Amino acid sequence: MYSAIYLARVQEPTDEKAEMTASVRALRLLALAAGVLGISATMAAPTHADMMGNAFLTALNNAGISYGQPAAAMAIGRSVCPMAVQPDGTFESVVARMAEDNGMSHDAAAAFTIVAIATYCPAVIYPLLPNRLQA
Repeated sequence: MYSAIYLARVQEPTDEKAEMTASVRALRLLALAAGVLGISATMAAPTHADMMGNAFLTALNNAGISYGQPAAAMAIGRSVCPMAVQPDGTFESVVARMAEDNGMSHDAAAAFTIVAIATYCPAVIYPLLPNRLQA
């Protein structure tokens, strides 16, 4: 028995073709691992986006803000953050633009803007409302 195991190890191919095959196998395994990681990363982003979108729609419902199409409401909500971080981006300017561009009343646009900022870019709340947060 011992000699059969020993012979199997001794008879392993050691030529260049065998080494090339081993390196090709290693490259294929590496490519497969990279592909799996890439696919999982692309699947994770939509899942996170769906969770944020669902949280946004739930917050709109809880605030009593009506909206038409959920996908359109989420797209409008995501558009608030870039407006808010512009050099001239104030809360009032974002609300005015939301009301004008989307046919909302000023109060509805203000509530929508607050929910969008709280959901999609909460770090922007304090810089936008410094005078409102003073005690």
